[in-house]
Formats: sequence, structure tokens, C-alpha cells
Amino acid sequence: MDLTTTYLGLTLRSPLVASASPVTARLDTLRAAVDAGVGAVVLPSLFEEQVRQQELADLAITEQHEHAFGEAATYLPGGPDVDYGGTAPYLREVERAAQALDVPVIASLNGSTPGGWTGIARSMESAGATAIELNVYAVPGRASITGTEVEERHLDIVSDVVATVSVPVAVKLSPFFSSTAAMATAIAGAGASGLVLFNRFVQPDVDVETLTVEPSPTLSHRDEGRLARTWIALLHGRIGDCSLAATTGVEDSGDVAAYLLAGADIVMTASALLRNGPEYAGDLLAGLRDWMERKGFASLDAVRGALAVGQDADGDRVERAGYVAALTKARSIYGDLTPRS
Repeated sequence: MDLTTTYLGLTLRSPLVASASPVTARLDTLRAAVDAGVGAVVLPSLFEEQVRQQELADLAITEQHEHAFGEAATYLPGGPDVDYGGTAPYLREVERAAQALDVPVIASLNGSTPGGWTGIARSMESAGATAIELNVYAVPGRASITGTEVEERHLDIVSDVVATVSVPVAVKLSPFFSSTAAMATAIAGAGASGLVLFNRFVQPDVDVETLTVEPSPTLSHRDEGRLARTWIALLHGRIGDCSLAATTGVEDSGDVAAYLLAGADIVMTASALLRNGPEYAGDLLAGLRDWMERKGFASLDAVRGALAVGQDADGDRVERAGYVAALTKARSIYGDLTPRS
């Protein structure tokens, strides 16, 4: 069965994409995922902090030699011992992956503030990236920052990068906007070719014995996919040609099918490949094919969006109805939740 699909205007041989993770950080595991059938790969993110570190290193070299005479025979002195922050090595990895793999290679930029994005995005394109994924990881911790300012920051970043590169740009979003649908529409209007739903914020935990706050990175689980599917089902067909990528909560082929039914163009996974190895992508795709045959779906187009919210439907009413239906089902399972006098 043909699983060819389109994402960001690119033709992919399957709707399964290996998202940014340690699996996509090494060429051998990248090759294994590609051999297993993924349609594209997203390289681990280059962080805004790495770009800044590179800029500081370059400045240190420039300042050290700004009064040197180029005509001196002993010129070309050794530079200071600095860590270049990973910018140049990252671009070399993009180049290596682009040359070695026969699927689209998507480079990833992770940051939270305007500036420093456009130049490095252009360098990623020059290194061979087929597309760029912007991971705008911004948790507003100051009470003075308004929702409007957060949204404008996102739109400024997207607009600047889109204007700088010729390859398609996808934006990985948080689910915590006051109006996710409006923000998705605005980002598509700013030139993004795709949206990746959703980013997972790292949530630290408290160690009550050591009295410290500890980072607590965890792999995603199936239930986390519900939120992304809800919004994908609402956005499907409502934001023009902007692609919808699903991420988070993929454990087996049923989760891939559920995302496609909701309206996702492609399904990204990191946790499943980390748990089971990059070869597991082949199992996910085989399971998807088997499911499609059992259910009588002849193509991905027949699957995609089959359970999405209709374009003529009132999204607010649909969500309210779903909420009421969930409460009704809860009563049938757990008893009446209404307080009694």
C-alpha cells in the first residue's frame, strides 16, 4: 500500500517522521530509521544559547587581534582557547545528514527571543537542510509580560526567518495560548508552511528530601496525544495550505492512525524510537498498513481528517458538546458528580 504523502510542500514516502531526539543525533541511527521507512528526519535543535556562545567566541578572537598588523611576518597567531558552542559542528552535521540520507532532512532551531535566528537559519539552508523547524520555547516567567507580547514575539520570529530562507519553515507550538486556533492562523499568515503540535515543556519536580528543584525529563505517553489530536481535528482544513504535524504520545501504530484520522498530515515520534530503537519505525508503518487494510482504507487521503471537525461546524459548540459528553460518561462510570444537600 502506497503511504506517500506531502508535508511542507515536500513529497514524503511515508507519514512517519523521526522527530528531534538522540536517535536523530547520530548518522548510524538516522540511517536505521530511514531504512525502517520514515519519510523525513528532524535533527536535534540548535539552541539560541549556542548561537550566542558562538558570537561571543568570535568577538573574543576579533578583539584580541584588532590592533595586530596584517603585514607582520608572524601574523596569524593562535586564537584563544574557546568553545564554539556547537554552531559550526551543528552545520557540519546537517551537511553530513543531507548528503547521506535519501529523505528530507529538517534542521531545528530552538529559542525564545528575536535576533540571531535569521543568519543561522540561512546557514542551515546552505548546509543542505530541506526545511527548518522553529521550536519557539518560551515560558513567560515575568508577570509583566502580556499574552499579546508573547504572541507578537512568535510572529516576529516566524516572519524574520521566513523572509530569510527559501526552504519551507514549520513552527513547533505550545498548546498554552489563550486562543490556539487564532495563533495557529496568525502563524500560517506570517508565512509558516507547517505547524507542529505540540511542544512538551520540561516540568521540573521537587525533591522533598534534598529540598531541591530537579529537572525531570520524561518520554511521552499515549494519553498526551489527546490534546494534540483535539486541536488537529479543529484546525484540519481551516488554515489554508499550512501542513499539520502531530507529535507526542505515539506508542504504537494505533496512535499513528488516530492522528491521521484527526487530520494530521504527518506523525512525528521520538519517544517510541527511543524506547524500542529506530527500527521500530518499520513496525509502526507495518501496523498502519494492516489497520488500513482491515478498515478498508485504500489511501492516506481517505484516512486523513475522517474524524476531523467539519469546516462548516462551530468549533466552540463541538468542544462544549464534547465536554458535556465526557461528564455524562464520567457519571455513568463513577456516579453522579452533582453535590447533594
